[in-house]
Amino acid sequence: MKLSTWIAILLLVLESTAGDILISRAMKQTGDLQELKRQSGLLHVVGRVLSNRVFLLGIVFMALGFFTLLAALSWADVSIVAPACSSLTFLTNALAAKFFLKERVDRRRWAAALCVAAGVGLLAS
Repeated sequence: MKLSTWIAILLLVLESTAGDILISRAMKQTGDLQELKRQSGLLHVVGRVLSNRVFLLGIVFMALGFFTLLAALSWADVSIVAPACSSLTFLTNALAAKFFLKERVDRRRWAAALCVAAGVGLLAS
């Protein structure tokens, strides 16, 4: 596989992980959506989410990831790009959740993430 494809996969993984982490942080800042909806109504909830800059930055990263995916798919087979991106994003999300969001990631999740990463290694070889 070409170096450009691996660079695109790496970029996609980083962009998707950044998007996931930023959106997760924004939703935690926003609070319980059901409770907010009950108290203030749906339009208030939508406005509160859409006015959160962290949420909007997460959307930007997710969009960048999407366009990077399109580029990678134009260079390589979907049977390589899709599993590599999904599985490596699974691993980087676990790392980012632990270190940036201070979430507890248990041993089963680490084992699963490592197994998935090993599967990508098998696909790439």
